Amino acid sequence: MAVMLLAAAGGAALLRLGDGRKSDAMTFYGNVDIRETMPAFEVSGRITRIAVQEGARVRRGELLATLDDTSYAAALAQAEAAMANRKATLARMLAGSRPEEIAQAKATMDALKAQADNDGRVYRRLESLSRKSAASLQDRDNAQAAFLAARDQYQASRQAYLLAVKGPRAEDIAAARAAWREAAAAVALARRNLDETKLHAPANGVIEDRILEPGDMASPATPVFTIALPSPLWVRAYVPEAELGRLRPGMTASVSTDSFPGTRYRGWIGYISPTAEFTPRTIESPELRTALVYRIRVYVCDPRGQLRLGMPATVRIDKAAPATGATGCLPDHDGGR
Repeated sequence: MAVMLLAAAGGAALLRLGDGRKSDAMTFYGNVDIRETMPAFEVSGRITRIAVQEGARVRRGELLATLDDTSYAAALAQAEAAMANRKATLARMLAGSRPEEIAQAKATMDALKAQADNDGRVYRRLESLSRKSAASLQDRDNAQAAFLAARDQYQASRQAYLLAVKGPRAEDIAAARAAWREAAAAVALARRNLDETKLHAPANGVIEDRILEPGDMASPATPVFTIALPSPLWVRAYVPEAELGRLRPGMTASVSTDSFPGTRYRGWIGYISPTAEFTPRTIESPELRTALVYRIRVYVCDPRGQLRLGMPATVRIDKAAPATGATGCLPDHDGGR
């Protein structure tokens, strides 16, 4: 009997000793959180096709939807035609005058020079005769006017010949080159607008919502989908101020959920909020609801894609050791322990 009493007393002492020890493990409660993206067309138009449904997994660059591209294709064709015209103009200026054009200008100049020389001789002859009253003053004046007109025509043809020999001015070539670059930029813009009538997935993810449907008018301000991004994935939890001093970024953690009992996901503390806030109503905590808490972000390895947005999760901080990283990690199975 005495032995039994001593054993019972010893067991009670051990129980009290165990209760008095402070465990190194900390447990917090939160919800799974992920990032989302809401892609939209960069141009406006009517949607002709939606290629994916809700719940579909998409990869970056995958075609999601298309717009009616009739007007954008026509704008591209117009811009390409304008660019071809500007390019031809620039090429003509760079090539300069053709030999035939120079020869034609010289022939015109020579012909007008011969005409001016002849009109000059006629004028001088009539002027001499008019002094002797052998020719009328009217004939002299007519000859003078013809001579002056022929001389001016010759001077103009001479300048035209010199321009043909020299070719276009450097300033004109520079202006033509700038006009060609402007047309090329317009083609690039039109081609980009045409390409933007196809909406591609910006990243790997899962389609959560189809916001628009075929026949709807799309614009850059109106998203077409909501896409959940599978990485990074974390648990948003809240820590009482009394426990804050025991946490630091890089500490390892394990995460478990009710949906997959017995499965623990490896993680680590990636963020601790620098400011306090009131406990959100959706968070389970043994502390008072009016207590101030600090938000933490525990990044989680989920290679099997089991965790979902908003899923309640339990975070257990086991030891103060840096995480080894998220690549190649698999959830641990502990048989429900």
